[in-house]
Amino acid sequence: MDASIEFQDTSTSLSGTLRNLIGGIQGQSVTLRQLMDAVGEQGLLLICAVASLPFLIPVSIPGVSTVFGAAIILVSLAITANRLPWLPRQILDRRLESAKLVPALEKGVSIVSRLDRYLKPRLTGLTSGRLINRINGLAITLAGVLLMFPLGLIPFSNTLPGIAILLLSTGMIQRDGVVVLGGYLFNVITIVYFGVLAYFAFSAGQGIASLFG
Repeated sequence: MDASIEFQDTSTSLSGTLRNLIGGIQGQSVTLRQLMDAVGEQGLLLICAVASLPFLIPVSIPGVSTVFGAAIILVSLAITANRLPWLPRQILDRRLESAKLVPALEKGVSIVSRLDRYLKPRLTGLTSGRLINRINGLAITLAGVLLMFPLGLIPFSNTLPGIAILLLSTGMIQRDGVVVLGGYLFNVITIVYFGVLAYFAFSAGQGIASLFG
């Protein structure tokens, strides 16, 4: 069976889809499989956008970055390869607390509803064609890798790559090259931020070592 995929524009706003998704989350916990079933036919890019929303707060929910980050990486690699994704059962069926996830998604809706007003087809050369889709998919993969860095207690360490993923995926959905460029910019900002953190950590280590030298 041919598992190749073509990414189509969506006529439904992302914020509207998210409100329906939140309304469907019931019980004490939810799995990524259930979330993916809920977003359904709007596709892989929407999955990446939804998975980025819990990270739009300065400090992320413990454990979520591992599950959603891994899912984003695997889905974005499927986008890059133009194939339907495979996700391991451990990721699909790991249960996440609804009480913590729903407020994060609601926060995301308030942000995305403002973003919806500005999304429109622009610089479509950055969002059309298999080659550019693969390049953009790799950019989402990079952001997913940055998202999984074990720095969740450091402010903005998950937020910056989360914004990159949201901008890249929604920009591709709505064929908005300007928003896609914003996603690349946040990838660069994240790398610079992590570099600064690494520099200060190294300097602190050197200082401590000199005290005991």
